[in-house]
Amino acid sequence: MALINLPDFSGELLSEFAARKTERVDTPVIQPAEPFLDIAGEDLRRRIFMTESETGDSLCLRPEFTIPVCLRHIESATGTPKRYSYLGEVFRQRREGGNEFYQAGIEDLGDINIAAADARAIGDAIGVLERVVPGKRLAVTLGDQAVFEAVVQGLGLPLGWQKRLIHAFGNMSQLEALLASLVSPQFVTGLSDEMAHLIAADDEAALVAHIDATMQATGYSTNASRSPLEIARRLKEKLILSETRLDDAAFRVLEEFLSLNVPLINASAALAGFADAAGLKLGNALARFDGRVAALANAGVDLALIDYRAAFGRPLDYYTGLVFEIGAQGTSAVLAGGGRFDRLMTFLGAKERIPAVGFSLWLDRIEAERTV
Repeated sequence: MALINLPDFSGELLSEFAARKTERVDTPVIQPAEPFLDIAGEDLRRRIFMTESETGDSLCLRPEFTIPVCLRHIESATGTPKRYSYLGEVFRQRREGGNEFYQAGIEDLGDINIAAADARAIGDAIGVLERVVPGKRLAVTLGDQAVFEAVVQGLGLPLGWQKRLIHAFGNMSQLEALLASLVSPQFVTGLSDEMAHLIAADDEAALVAHIDATMQATGYSTNASRSPLEIARRLKEKLILSETRLDDAAFRVLEEFLSLNVPLINASAALAGFADAAGLKLGNALARFDGRVAALANAGVDLALIDYRAAFGRPLDYYTGLVFEIGAQGTSAVLAGGGRFDRLMTFLGAKERIPAVGFSLWLDRIEAERTV
């Protein structure tokens, strides 16, 4: 495998990371594939370069650094708070640019002051970019998955629909398709009369027995699929979801929320006004949002650089709250992106919940921006 050359500004990046009191770490290029397949999300899963060990374990070339850095932290049993930095190659298929490229970034683990840590991540990303692309006016887009989740929950949709919508956050085409399904439900077809009767009667034991008998009769192996109980519960959930309709008023509320796109300095007032007009109680989510804005101002971050876009998310499933991307004004290239991933550490095996936030820098895009 031919290695590409480190960008000539790598030394500046490492100096910035050291000045921000981070510990530089490296992780193996060959990684276990399971965490990326289970946690990272469909967008990344489609781009991973897979391989296999001689014992049959699924492996992959390192497609990003956040999961490997978190795994390393758990394995080393190091306490928190802890700030890590990294600079190295990642490998994944991209629509534009090479499939082998350098990323750098910072992962901030264990700081319980969520607002301050969020502000520090954004401030660090801006500060590093201002050094390596001097003279460029930066533009920051900020979203908040927690606020979107609070809006969806406030509408009182079934839990299954809430999960679907939250999972689609940041992917507008997928989100719009789900909303269309909610407005005009597609009813479940293909169920036998007996199956439909058992589901309607809410007789789970009888439904499980019927599915089990059918599987036995057809020779369908339960080892290769879900158990009869899992199938029964999935069918029931699917039926409930298919019969759920989002009324016009609730649909307009979601549309109005997703259309919010305002300078961050005006975002708190815009969200509070939206919640009041919609009759939604978003108290905790809005309080955390307001706290982050205040922390950014206290940290000296120029709020004029930042826009809040309610529909903005990033295509990685492990984000839980803050999400952001940074580019140079007048261009579409994303130079840095990150967010908060508070559930990731426990998903990866940490014994206690560890709050976490971080960002990555795309060095090939930064290099291109430096030549413009």
